[in-house]
Amino acid sequence: MKGTLNKSVVENFDLAFEERYAKVLTNDDDGIIICELLTDYVPIEDFKHTFEKISSLVKNGRFSKFIFDKRALRAFHQPSMEWYFLVWKKEMYSYGLKVHRKILPSEKWFEKMVMIAKLQIIENNSDNIIDKLDIKYCDSVEEAILS
Repeated sequence: MKGTLNKSVVENFDLAFEERYAKVLTNDDDGIIICELLTDYVPIEDFKHTFEKISSLVKNGRFSKFIFDKRALRAFHQPSMEWYFLVWKKEMYSYGLKVHRKILPSEKWFEKMVMIAKLQIIENNSDNIIDKLDIKYCDSVEEAILS
């Protein structure tokens, strides 16, 4: 699948790794990691594997912003979102990753599913860290980098 990132926007980023389902770029100077999903669906095992590799980058660097480009997705997977939200974000928060920018697919149903699931996760998990994070939804990687 063709990548969605604008080359000039990410010229100051280095490719950390690329796999079947994701491409991950880093900018050490600005403390930013970009994860671009490359396929319309990512099996949970592969999703976790990718984010465990991102965890290593966070633990070994000085990253404060994570940009998650999900525009390629066409399937919504609740268990992956719960793990990402409740386990991964919480652990990464302890390493200083507090700013999260998300770029969702343009389909309105996808955005609605994300918001419903997020609300449910927050309501069912009182130990979530949502109030400690700076989370914004953006339309482009450039907007996410600048915000």
